[in-house]
Amino acid sequence: MGDGNDGAAAQVQIAGEPQAQGDEAAAQAQVTGGAGGIGVDDADKARADYEAALRERDERIAALEGEIAEAAKTAESAERLRAEMDELRHQGEKQRVGFELQMAGARNVKAAKALLADYEGDVEKLKASEPWLFSASSAPAPTGATGLPNAGAASDEGKTLRRWRSIAGLPESEE
Repeated sequence: MGDGNDGAAAQVQIAGEPQAQGDEAAAQAQVTGGAGGIGVDDADKARADYEAALRERDERIAALEGEIAEAAKTAESAERLRAEMDELRHQGEKQRVGFELQMAGARNVKAAKALLADYEGDVEKLKASEPWLFSASSAPAPTGATGLPNAGAASDEGKTLRRWRSIAGLPESEE
């Protein structure tokens, strides 16, 4: 212990990893001169080594705390993203149900959604049990040209009207 190498051994032990409580007590005893034959220079060197080891340990603790804080931020971000994904899934499910009800011919989608939970989310069961809620035909009414003239269009330039006037015995109008 009096050869000066004990302080270096204490530094190696302290700098490597956090020490057990017994090792710290032994290192403290060496620094404070509790071990006996340590000179003043050796004590100062051991104290400096011990303080350097404490600084290294404190720096390592600070670095680990930073890593923990970063991991916590990452966990918070991941949790926030999970919540956002769940909300989007929920909205997508609501839109899908609304679309299915529209395609099934629901007259009132909001009312159909309210009753849908009673039928386990099955649109066909709801349609069978509550037919009043759905229109008779789920297909939209056809629109477009039928091939006939428009109802108000006179295509015969008044021939039909003149014919009916002559049948009724009315004089022809002077228009």
